[in-house]
Amino acid sequence: MAGAAPGEVYFVGVDVGTASVRAALVTRDGRLETTAQEPISIWEPQVDHYVQSSSQIWEKCCEVVKRVTQGVDKSQVRGMGFDATCSLVVLDRDFQPVPVNQDGQRQRNVVMWMDHRAKQQAARITGTGHRALDRVGGVMSPEMQPPKLLWLKENLRDSCWAEAAHFLDLPDFLSWKATGSLTRSLCTLVCKWTYCPPDGWDDSFWTDVGLEDLLENNYCKIGHQTSAPGAPVGGGLSQQAAADLGLNPGTAVGASLIDGHAGGLGVIGADVKGLDLPCEDRPITSRMAVICGTSSCHMAISRGPVFVPGVWGPYLSAMVPDMWLNEGGQSATGRLIDHMVKGHAAFAQLQELSHQRFPHAGEHVYTYLNAHLGSEAKGRSSSVDLLGSALHVWPDFHGNRSPLADPTLRGMVMGLSLSQTLDDLALLYLATIQALALGTRHILESMTKAGHDITTLFLCGGLSKNPLFVQIHANATGLPLVLPNQTEAVLVGAAILGACASEEYETIQDAMENMAKVGEVVWPEQELTSFYERKYRVFLRLFDHQREYQAIMKS
Repeated sequence: MAGAAPGEVYFVGVDVGTASVRAALVTRDGRLETTAQEPISIWEPQVDHYVQSSSQIWEKCCEVVKRVTQGVDKSQVRGMGFDATCSLVVLDRDFQPVPVNQDGQRQRNVVMWMDHRAKQQAARITGTGHRALDRVGGVMSPEMQPPKLLWLKENLRDSCWAEAAHFLDLPDFLSWKATGSLTRSLCTLVCKWTYCPPDGWDDSFWTDVGLEDLLENNYCKIGHQTSAPGAPVGGGLSQQAAADLGLNPGTAVGASLIDGHAGGLGVIGADVKGLDLPCEDRPITSRMAVICGTSSCHMAISRGPVFVPGVWGPYLSAMVPDMWLNEGGQSATGRLIDHMVKGHAAFAQLQELSHQRFPHAGEHVYTYLNAHLGSEAKGRSSSVDLLGSALHVWPDFHGNRSPLADPTLRGMVMGLSLSQTLDDLALLYLATIQALALGTRHILESMTKAGHDITTLFLCGGLSKNPLFVQIHANATGLPLVLPNQTEAVLVGAAILGACASEEYETIQDAMENMAKVGEVVWPEQELTSFYERKYRVFLRLFDHQREYQAIMKS
């Protein structure tokens, strides 16, 4: 960046996703001045085990922050905020990494959000029927922290469990590295650890599930000081962190968010006046934020608690302070699309052709597939969507997060032939996108039945840049979709935390309205309503069949 505008105020947003760390320099009105990105490593030491290094993640955070603030007067950077995946970081008494696998590699001390090693522990916790489960849709997910902690205790008792002195959600690890404060965000503790404000921890839950040792010293290992998202943490950047990041000591740091929740902040509160959307003259509770990346999160807020079977929450102050959050989700979305496309026999041909046609497109493979499907539909004088009439996918290749809350469910494909041409690959890609959109419809239906009244979807994340994915979501749900004017809405959400911590805005709601901006509105194609009604019936039947097959094999 050549230099900052005189008198301009800036905020830094840092997003730690599944495979990369990103940062952005954001103005007071939500404009992204510059962004930077660095990859981070993922190791898979065993099936269903996914681990990372907190040391590497912090190093990459420092690199990207230095790049986006290069040439800027650091006094103009008033605050910063972090978001990250809800992964589990383990540190010892000296705040050094503790290994989380039998291989004992110390730097690999992060159990990733998508790590499903603790499926049995999650099922046992669900079996307790504890009242805390009411706030997670009745079912404990292996993606949450209690089952992961129980797995570490039962499988690495003499190494990891004995050494561990601090268990932190990755967003809280980042705010600790930045400030030296062990204050946890309500977002992480409420959504992934069963913390329930204003009452706090429930001693009986941890005792019932076999983790009673975490009660010691006022829950010192998992935290007892909390802050709402965006509240200032500690005294701002510590001397060491300021040096690492290239910023001034004392720069305000906001209590962090899980990455999906940061995306929610970056889109859901935008001003929609004059767009003729059904949510225009209605409260923010009529909106749902859908954050679509490696996985997807579906965020809906309410003034009072709404209990939705199979959907996480209601969580108080987990995204917007003093409001309740329900969080649906899909464990594999972008990851599933990649899996289906890259695993197909025609993928090598697709790579070659797409690179020839779109040599400068970052996602040229999907740009090519979208164009290929468009040409195919045009040749048949039909809609692209109708090409998926005979091919159906159940998308839970990594289990169902919502609304069935069943990690044992697996993917299904109906309608395959022996042919493995590029046309077949394109149709499988289409059917996968349609299945993911119908999964969103399934979550919406469950939330509506429980009492939510969602009229408009607000999309962000990597998949929101795919126009076919976006249009099919509108068509399959029958709702208009709002896209942010910034392609990196998650980073805007992280920057909103810094803006609130610096007291540039009094509330999260004020910051959202001023910093989140609407870009494009995508409307559903009404002529496809009947097609998706039928497609959705098939979608639900696939689930029924899977349950039936499981029952037969267990009989």
